[in-house]
Order: sequence, then C-alpha cells, then structure tokens
Amino acid sequence: LPSNCTVTVATGTSEYSGTNNYIYVTLVGERGESERTVLDNPGLDFRRGAVDDYTVKSSADLGPLILVRLEKQKYWVEDNWFCRYVKVSVPGQRCSYTFPCYRWLVGDKVVVELREGTAKKISDDTLPLEISHRKAELQERQKIYRWLAWAPSIPKCIDAKSEADLPQDARFDNEKRSDFVGSLHYALLELSLKKLAIKFGKSWNDLDDFKRIFWKLRSPIAEYTMNHWKEDWFFGYQFLNGSNPRMITKCKELPSNFPVTGDMVQSSLIPTTTLKEELKEGNIFLVDYAIMDGIPANVIRDRIQHIASPLCLLYEHPEKGLIPIAIQLGQKPDKDTPIFLPSDPPLAWLLAKMWVRHSEFQVFQLLSHLLRTHLVVEVICVSTLRQLPAVHPIYKLLTPHLRYTLEINCRGRTQLLSMDGIFKKVVSTGGDGLLILAQREYKVLTYRSLQPKFDFLDRGVTKLKDYFYRDHSMMLWNVIQNFVSGIVSLYYKSDSEVEQDSELQAWIHDVAVEGLASELKTKEELITLLSVAIFTSTAQHAATNNGQIPMGQYVEQYFTEPAALRVIDKFRKELKELEEQIIAQNEGLELQYLYLCPSRMENSITI
Repeated sequence: LPSNCTVTVATGTSEYSGTNNYIYVTLVGERGESERTVLDNPGLDFRRGAVDDYTVKSSADLGPLILVRLEKQKYWVEDNWFCRYVKVSVPGQRCSYTFPCYRWLVGDKVVVELREGTAKKISDDTLPLEISHRKAELQERQKIYRWLAWAPSIPKCIDAKSEADLPQDARFDNEKRSDFVGSLHYALLELSLKKLAIKFGKSWNDLDDFKRIFWKLRSPIAEYTMNHWKEDWFFGYQFLNGSNPRMITKCKELPSNFPVTGDMVQSSLIPTTTLKEELKEGNIFLVDYAIMDGIPANVIRDRIQHIASPLCLLYEHPEKGLIPIAIQLGQKPDKDTPIFLPSDPPLAWLLAKMWVRHSEFQVFQLLSHLLRTHLVVEVICVSTLRQLPAVHPIYKLLTPHLRYTLEINCRGRTQLLSMDGIFKKVVSTGGDGLLILAQREYKVLTYRSLQPKFDFLDRGVTKLKDYFYRDHSMMLWNVIQNFVSGIVSLYYKSDSEVEQDSELQAWIHDVAVEGLASELKTKEELITLLSVAIFTSTAQHAATNNGQIPMGQYVEQYFTEPAALRVIDKFRKELKELEEQIIAQNEGLELQYLYLCPSRMENSITI
C-alpha cells in the first residue's frame, strides 16, 4: 500500500552549516525505495540549527528501513551543508528510525547514503545492500584518508601538505577556526608589542625583570609559579604535577655516570639517615634526560644554541616534600661537568635547576606532548577512518575522541615543526634536533607505557606522596575502562567475535604496523586498546595541554540504541562523581591540581 513517511532533517548548529541548495531525499528499505523527493517547505529550509519535517511518499511498503540517501544540488551558487541527522517515522510502525550523519555535503550533485543508527558489526549485516554499502564507504574513505611517512622512524600521519588539503569533515568548524586563528593572532600581536617594549625599555639586570613580559597573568598557577619557581620544593613538585609529570623514576641504585656520594648530599637529608639508607627505603628518585645527549643544537640568528642532558637526583623529604639534592648537566662526569648541590652558591644552584627545566621543556613539548599524544592518536584516527564504517560500534565509540585531531596535527607540522616554523625560530632543539629527538623516543616507546597502571608501576612511583597526576589518572582510567567495557560487551559476546570481525582486524593491523599494539584476539585486549586511545586523547593530553570541551559531553549522538545510551549516561555520571572527588581533594590546597577535572578536559586533541 502507498504510504507517506515523515522525515525530520536537522541542520548543523555551527556557523555556515545551513544551505540554500536543493536537498533531495530517498528512503531505502528492504523491499524498495521511496520517491526521490525534494525537501522544500514554505519559507527558508536548512537554516543553521533548523530541525524541519517533510513528507516523503512511497508507492509501496518499503519494509524495515536500511538507508537514507541525501543529495545536494547547486542553486545559483555552490553552498555547503552540514547535516546532523535524519529521522523517519513510518505509518504503521511503532518506532521511528534515526540516521546519524554529522557530515558535510560539499559540491554539486553530491550524494551521501546514511545507515540506520543501530551499531552493527559486519557479521550483523545479512542483506547484500548492507554489506555493499559498508564496503563502498570504506573504499571511498581509503581514497580520501591516505597514509604518509612524514619523516622516517616516527609514526605515519595523514597525507596532507596542510590543513587545507583535508576533507571538510576533518576540518575545524567555523567557530573553532575563528577562535583558534583569533587567539593565535592576538598572541603574536602581544609578542610583537613585548619585543618593542623590551627593545626600547631598559636592559634586563635581574631575573625579576622577566616579569615585564608577562602582561596577562590571570592564571593562578602562572602567578604561583612566578612567585615560587626558585624554591626547591616547587622544583620537585613540578616533576609530579607540572606539564610533564611522566619522567620521574625511583632510583634503586645510582647510575655509574652520576657519581654522587653520601657526603655530597648529607646536608639535604634528615640528620638521622644516609643516602644509602634512603636508596634502600625507596625515597630517592631520578630524572634522567639521557635522550637529549648529542642532539644537534639549533642556530638562531647566527648563534648556536645550547642543549643540556641532565641527571637530577631528588629526595622525598618527610617534611619538605620532593626536593632536588644533586644535578649533573651532562651524561659524562668530568671537570667540565660537575655535580651541582643545594649547598653551592645560590645562583649556581638556581642556574643548574634552570638548565634542567630547559631540557624538560624540550622533552615535554616534543615527546610527552607531541609524540605520545598528538602523533599516537593520529595513528588511531587514520586507522579508524580507513578501516571502520560509520555503522561499526567501535567507530561510534572512538569518533568523538578523534574530532579535530587531523587538523591540529597538520597545523602543528606546518606552523610549529617545519623548517620555517616556530620551533626552528625560537627552540634550542628546532630544525634537525627535534626530529632526531622524536626518532629516539619512538624507538623506545612501548604500548605498555601508554597504560597508566604499568607506567606508574614500571617507574616505581606508586607510593610517591602528593602525586596528584598519578591519582587522578588512575581514577580516570578506571572510569574510561568501565565505559569502554560496557560498550564493547554490548556488541562482542565472546573473544571469537573479536577475532572474527574482519573490519576490526584490519583496523588493528593498521595500528599494529605503527607499533602501538600487536594483535586483538580477546575482548580484554580490545577494551585495553580502546581505553588507551580514549585515555591518551583525553586525560593524557589534558595533563600536558589542558583543553576546552568537557569530557563525555558528546556534541554528536552516533549511538542510538537505548542500551548504548544507558552506558554513556553511566559514564557521564561516573565522570561527575570523579569531578566532585577531585574538587574535594583540592580543598584547602594553596596550589590546586585541576588539569584532570573532566569538566576542564577536552574530548579529543584539538589544540
């Protein structure tokens, strides 16, 4: 019998999401297709944020709906359109169908076919149309999203010379782009004004003169750092809860190239103990920048820069907290590479700590931040786009945590890391040095070290006091792992289902080629890898570069089935409870650690 279906179409809410082009829809069911219908109500259709209803006729019963086919054609001028979703109500059927889209339709006579929102593995599809659709989608994506070896011996990336080469679906939306570009221009303008002020102002005679370049000290942490950065306890604290909290390790015995004696450091210890005893008790820690040794220094304005490869010994003092007790600025001890001590003249000791911080900056930006979050997640992102169709449950799970990562990484490669980028202009390891440093780290980067439980265990820091980064990371890992486990268990009932999912195995093959994991044969292995992906793109990145989009607050709704939505709601509830716990822990602290509050954390790597 002929029937009229009600079709609801939602246009994107960001700037320029609407269109004045012609939009056509065709409903595709198990038993046939509806009429190809132009969607045209009185007045303006497809305005930004609009949710409009239309009537679509079919000459016969379509049966259960499988696809919605959207077509866009030019009207006077080409005008892109962002579609959030399509919903269809069919007469005589109790439920409505939801077809998630969250894609741009770009170009004239462009066609997009959307699967109904229920997440399905390839084994769940039985109809030839379903199987051919998911294969065609992946073939198209593999043409668009291609691998590129940007440089040897580091993770592969997306094949794009700049962000302009990315497809529209991988680009920032207009508000994000305006905010990003505006902030960058403002920062560069302020920097230029500071250069003028410094050029025409008095010369710098004191370390406190550096305050002249900090005009916008609005952050409590920045102000606190300005006031306390010279203090030993704060120097130690930053290894625990600063921007690079993953370097410190327990020192069981002193390295042979760091000949610190008990007499040297006795004055830093409590009087009733010795260095030997404190090593045995597990109260001595080490930060070793051996990876910096021999890195070629950048040349800036015809002047060779300087790079240290320090070793820093720290002591967990029962009253003072974690304090530095010895620093060596090179890996080979000799008369030109002495061991600096807190008992040295104050300026000598301060300069030694500054050189440690200088090395810390290089490692933090290039390795902890760029390599271990941005580039690792880009591998997951490209693999997901190439191997998992939009209807796949793992695609639906991961895609909110991969949003904008390709564009920000492309911008990083062109604006920060290129031979004429910012690092080359201002950073000691800019130019050849940054690549060599990244190659060294990638050679020793392990999948195990991306899992916080093993990272803290292997570094011997499970009992270090006031290590808020560790405590909050573990709490977040547990919440993320519970969430991932809940979603995975909805769609994979056994280990064999994981092993037999050909799309999932193609996905892990792409990931494995880059050394992030070797194989997926069990549900547990799948849950761990997905947890690593989400943890790295959220918590780990936030710890090094706190973001903007609150975690778990998904802009898009890719999952439509009630069971999956219940798991997401539980995830949000647990994140809220975790937030309350973190806030309570910080009450009364003069220096609060809030980087890993879910409300302050981004869903994905976007900056």
